[in-house]
Amino acid sequence: MSDVESPEAPDRLRLTVPDMDCPSCLATISDRLRKVPGVSAVEGSPMRRELDIVFDGRVAGAAGLRSEVERLGYRAESREPEGGNEATGRPARPRVATAYDTWTGGQARIAYASAALFVVAGILHLMGVAPRVVTTPFRDVFLTDLIFIGSALVGGWNFFPKGWRAARALALDMNFLMTVAILGAVGIGEYAEGAAIAFLFAVAELLERYAVDRARSSVEALMLLAPETARVRRGGEELTVPVDELVPGEVFVVRPGERLPTDGTVVEGHSAVDQSPVTGESMPVEKAVGATVYAGTINREGFLAVRVDKAASDSTLARIIRLVEEAEGRKTTTERFVERFARVYTPVVTVMAILTVAVPVLAFGGDFTVWFTRGLTLLVIACPCALVISTPVAVVSGVTAAARHGVLIKGGTYLEAFGQVRAVALDKTGTVTFGRPEVVDVRVEGDEPGQARAALARIAAVEVRSEHPVARALVEHAGSLGVRPAGAVEAFAATPGRGARARVDGVDVVVGAPHFVAPGTAPPEEWVDLPGSVVAASVDGVVVAWYRIADRTRRSAARHLAELRAEGIERLVMLTGDAAPTAEAVGRELGVDEVRAELLPEQKVEAVRELTRTYGPVAMVGDGINDAPALAAAGVGIVMGAAGSDAALETADIALMGDDLSRLPYVRVLSREAVRVIRVNIALALGVKAVLAIGVPLGAVSLITAVLVGDMGVSLAVTLNALRLARVGAADG
Repeated sequence: MSDVESPEAPDRLRLTVPDMDCPSCLATISDRLRKVPGVSAVEGSPMRRELDIVFDGRVAGAAGLRSEVERLGYRAESREPEGGNEATGRPARPRVATAYDTWTGGQARIAYASAALFVVAGILHLMGVAPRVVTTPFRDVFLTDLIFIGSALVGGWNFFPKGWRAARALALDMNFLMTVAILGAVGIGEYAEGAAIAFLFAVAELLERYAVDRARSSVEALMLLAPETARVRRGGEELTVPVDELVPGEVFVVRPGERLPTDGTVVEGHSAVDQSPVTGESMPVEKAVGATVYAGTINREGFLAVRVDKAASDSTLARIIRLVEEAEGRKTTTERFVERFARVYTPVVTVMAILTVAVPVLAFGGDFTVWFTRGLTLLVIACPCALVISTPVAVVSGVTAAARHGVLIKGGTYLEAFGQVRAVALDKTGTVTFGRPEVVDVRVEGDEPGQARAALARIAAVEVRSEHPVARALVEHAGSLGVRPAGAVEAFAATPGRGARARVDGVDVVVGAPHFVAPGTAPPEEWVDLPGSVVAASVDGVVVAWYRIADRTRRSAARHLAELRAEGIERLVMLTGDAAPTAEAVGRELGVDEVRAELLPEQKVEAVRELTRTYGPVAMVGDGINDAPALAAAGVGIVMGAAGSDAALETADIALMGDDLSRLPYVRVLSREAVRVIRVNIALALGVKAVLAIGVPLGAVSLITAVLVGDMGVSLAVTLNALRLARVGAADG
């Protein structure tokens, strides 16, 4: 036993910070908390307005950390890392933020009051109703001036407390800059400008908050897909219970039009289920006894009784929600760059603002009021909100839009990366094909239809006793023809890799490879160059049937790959462990550029690395099990058919919840559009601010223009542009 004690696990604290609605606020709070002794990590989300703090409980305490946040002017409320209701232990039910919430809250009322005072002062000024109220050595103060001052002070109350605390913490955040700008304008007698800055910036904050809430509400809307209660069978009767009380193994019932509360297996009934909330499939899927169903999906027609497979907190939908929320915290390369740039940009522009005042006034005797106003204008332009919010809103909008279309993207990094890849590698079995053998052609000997059906019934009677996938394919084929296994079976024996034999109604029946069933007998000549394998069946030594077995290509797979190519993919390569002739045939059918067959898992990894050296980061599409090493080696690992699969959801960078390729072109379109939106947003934010900054020393940009265009206008433009990603549609396969 080791003498060294293992270190204690660090404490974790999650705080809800209702007023932390922009990345600049998050940066200010995070920088402050990281300076607290014992704090090892701080992560946050303006979208969720939450902070996750990792700290050493022996050095720092939860109450103290909450106080540090409140010292900066932000309300902070403690909650458990997983959320929840202390009384019941169940997760708190979210309420989706709405426009009504944004425009009726405390910040909105302050903005309205400020705007009302501004309008009153403006009307009185235009009417010439402006009696002198105060006379000072510096200037006379009129009634309209007092009302403008009131408008500035009321509107600035959204910023003053946090601005003062930011100054004490030496943090040049948005609240500090706006506090200086508003009070500075009032201090030099520019009362109307100070009031305009206050109420316009308050409105800008509301618009930004509204846009962020729009992005955040799409995540919260996912949480509302599953019902709060379920009807469960207990003690011979149906009881309505909270979904969180469902226990694996219990049976709940769902009637037409109701949503399923958790994942399970149908044990009674038959119905069509709308799985679009989870898999993105446009058409309802038939569900019968033995079928898997998912939380949040909608029972359309019949009655279903379902055995609970997973607790509601572990359902596929719950995992999707958690992963989407976590995805928001995984910053893209662009986002990290923008945040680093903003940390330099704001102090630099602030210094420029100081120099704009100091140099002309001190060196050239310029008018202090004029140049101080221009310095304040530069301070307004220095506010980095539009720049730093340009990327995260786009990422959240894109990731949540994808989730609604049955695609889970683990973070902005992968959303951005898939839009830039030039080559895609695809597994064959289970990815571009269904992954199970099927009878694609058959030749039955015998002139009499009755003889042929009798032969097929005897073959099915033998194969129904085998667990081999090919045997199941033969039985399913017989069933599709209305032929059921028939006959008394004796002396059944299976030879691995060769086939099976038995006596059926007193005759010998052998099914398997041609060399096992009838050595020296050739299969149909026209099948020689076709993909798949050939199975023969004989009765008393005479071949009575030939089957061609193949793994059928997925419907519309070729079309979806062609759509990928149209979206800028230069190279499509199929990687498979299957035999070359079969792989080549599938490759020709799909129209891929290259087929690499008979590959071991490590050879698939090397193929991905080789493609990476030629084309840069590669996307690998697989089924999440046998392809795990290749998926890990790829720049973007994409798993399909992930609904219900914990392993696939955990290992994939992008998970297609449905078991088909129809969402792959959609993800490519969404990714490319996201990249374009992010680039346009950054260029717009930097470009507008740069033009305005150049115009300030020339006197071409007023304080009002800086607020209307440089902050409110740009912030609104980048957020609305980012929200466009939610409208990128997915074509159904």
